[in-house]
Amino acid sequence: MDGMPVEVTVLNGAGDIAAAVWDACACPETADGGRPFDPFTTHRFLAALESSGSVGRGTGWQPRHLVAREGGRVIAVMPLYAKSHSQGEYIFDHGWADAWERAGGRYYPKLQGAVPFTPATGRRFLTRPGWEERGRAALIAAAVQATDRAGLSSLHVTFCTAEEAAAGAAMGLLHRVTQQFHWVNRGYRCYDDFLGSLASRKRKALRRERAAAQGFGGRIRALTGAEIRPAHWDAFWAFYQDTGSRKWGRPYLTRDFFDRVHATMRDDVLLVLAERDGRPVAGALNFLGRDCVFGRYWGCIEDHPFLHFELCYHQAIDWAIAQGLARVEAGAQGEHKLARGYLPAATHSLHYIADPGFRAAVARYLEAERRATGEEIEVLTAFGPFRRGPAPE
Repeated sequence: MDGMPVEVTVLNGAGDIAAAVWDACACPETADGGRPFDPFTTHRFLAALESSGSVGRGTGWQPRHLVAREGGRVIAVMPLYAKSHSQGEYIFDHGWADAWERAGGRYYPKLQGAVPFTPATGRRFLTRPGWEERGRAALIAAAVQATDRAGLSSLHVTFCTAEEAAAGAAMGLLHRVTQQFHWVNRGYRCYDDFLGSLASRKRKALRRERAAAQGFGGRIRALTGAEIRPAHWDAFWAFYQDTGSRKWGRPYLTRDFFDRVHATMRDDVLLVLAERDGRPVAGALNFLGRDCVFGRYWGCIEDHPFLHFELCYHQAIDWAIAQGLARVEAGAQGEHKLARGYLPAATHSLHYIADPGFRAAVARYLEAERRATGEEIEVLTAFGPFRRGPAPE
């Protein structure tokens, strides 16, 4: 079939395509029965967002997913949304929007190739094995064409892989580099192994921090799969509402989203709860990939010193080491993660700006930003907590 024309169509939601067909492109590695590398681009995660009302009508995230077919067979898919704002993206373009609207343009709506509310790196051009170049090129061309045909200001593909960023840049998209903090498993056998790789002062500080957090007056439990019960989601919803109302004004996710995750994704979840007198008082929600723990949400109804760091960062490291996972991605921003062993890592996005003059201005900005980000990653890495030279015996 090589050389046949590729047809790209638009879906109004994940429900318009069979889960098995989507996942054959999004997570073909699960054919062996294991976890996906990226739980967030699976059909069940995107469908949970849509069917729960977390995205869709009235949210500013309107699904416009792309499906590429060759000879009638689906070879690639792309999660894509028409956006009426820039919330829930974590790679910020508010300054671009302000500049364009001050110049008399209309920035919204725009197209966003992303997983809503999820600052985790993963493939955005989801192709069947063997169709990477052809499927990706078809999706990029179709997304740009859709932007132009609808008279939209821009297209943004956020938290894509470095390989996708290079391919998109070769096709004329603008490449942006930002950063997060990730923990990398260097073959540690236990948490003390990890501590042994740190400078003495940092090692002692983390021991004191963990002791203080774990002395909050209760117990900490890490739950996954069938260990997670519906009552745990009731508790976590209270935590999530508190954090969401303080950070975003209102929570992005609906209560029903967590029920749908419970029904379809419990095995992809690590829920860390702090309980006091038999009652959950704080929690951290992680999603599990094949080789990564993805930290997503935290909240509490009681304040205890260092409990946030314990549940979100140290417990995630414990789990990754115990399960032999390669890394922990702890979400967006937060230089406080550096002292806890999370080092800066480059993240990538692609952008198409329809107006040539505005596109040239953004390109100049991104060139300077890439240099500055690279320098910042270098400096922060040098100031990381790790020992210089061999680890102690």
